[in-house]
Amino acid sequence: MNVELSNDSGEIVDEEGIIGVATFTMRKMGLHEECDLAISVVGEERISDLHVEWMGLEGATDVLSFPMDELKPHGTEPGLVGDIVLCPQYAKKQAINGVDVELKLLTIHGVLHCLGFDHAQPSEEKIMFELQDSLLLEFQGLAHD
Repeated sequence: MNVELSNDSGEIVDEEGIIGVATFTMRKMGLHEECDLAISVVGEERISDLHVEWMGLEGATDVLSFPMDELKPHGTEPGLVGDIVLCPQYAKKQAINGVDVELKLLTIHGVLHCLGFDHAQPSEEKIMFELQDSLLLEFQGLAHD
């Protein structure tokens, strides 16, 4: 698994933790070891611009996901998972357990979106949010061992 992270946000973030949770999530979702993911950490102005351009929605957001090769869980093919864009300034506003934990949760959320998960319907939201919470708890448990 190859995860590349660029941080243009002006904020200090736990880059190793974000890369670690992204890799962990891709492995847990059964992706081929030769899958690639790009993560960009940006400021509120940049994510606002992307939010308008790609989603047609005004204002900043916490995470945007851009799937590439339409990979699915437990796939057998290598490929590009996609791009995830995180905004630590926005994440701080909603973080309950600190911005580092929130950014890890948002990274998992972004990976799941790249793999076709969604939360537009209540039934989809329940599945996706339970899965992301479970993955974060498992990752945190492993990180403390």
